[in-house]
Amino acid sequence: MATVESTTTSSSVLAALNSGGSTSSSTSSTEDIQNRFLTLLVAQLENQDPLNPLDNTEITSQLAQMSTVQGIEQLNSQLSSLVDSLGDTQAVQASALIGNTVLVPGASLTLSKGEAYGGVNLASAADQVTVSILDSTGKVIQTQKLGANEAGNVLFSWDGSTSSGTAATDGSYSFKVTATKGTASVTADALQLGTVSALTRTASGNFQLDLGSLGKFDFDDVQQVF
Repeated sequence: MATVESTTTSSSVLAALNSGGSTSSSTSSTEDIQNRFLTLLVAQLENQDPLNPLDNTEITSQLAQMSTVQGIEQLNSQLSSLVDSLGDTQAVQASALIGNTVLVPGASLTLSKGEAYGGVNLASAADQVTVSILDSTGKVIQTQKLGANEAGNVLFSWDGSTSSGTAATDGSYSFKVTATKGTASVTADALQLGTVSALTRTASGNFQLDLGSLGKFDFDDVQQVF
């Protein structure tokens, strides 16, 4: 039986690849690879051996893989753009908080002109919530019973009076909280109030609220805005 020589040559394939490689610098690497692949495929189809034609299934699989790669690159580009957009939105929202008072995790209590405010976050309802106010040495100088409260944030105020009947001087204090339901303890976290003085960007690109002496807090730390 006579054999038919394949007309596919290295020079024809190289020529096809070279002709497909003259893309502009603005073309993405994925598009460049796809153009080269399609150029090579056309060259193979034009020069295939009639007795040993190209496998249609393999060609279809290669085209599908190429389409998947391109789709993933486009998806990554869109996700990156979405992340940048969300970051800008967060910056705008956070900047609107500058100058406002916010409730964030912490146990600091600032007494000014006989007034101080703090908060408690209850994991569940409690029959009794107790706030103990401490001076700079850690001594309890006043105790407040807030009674029964539902789960969530509970605010309290302190007029600066101490258990001994004297008035505390303006300055920085701290407090601790306990909560019970029946004989069981209820998880209670201290919350402090601070004024947002600035907005700062972290190394990871996120934004934090600067509360001055209280420190910096993530946007998600804010429990309430006043």
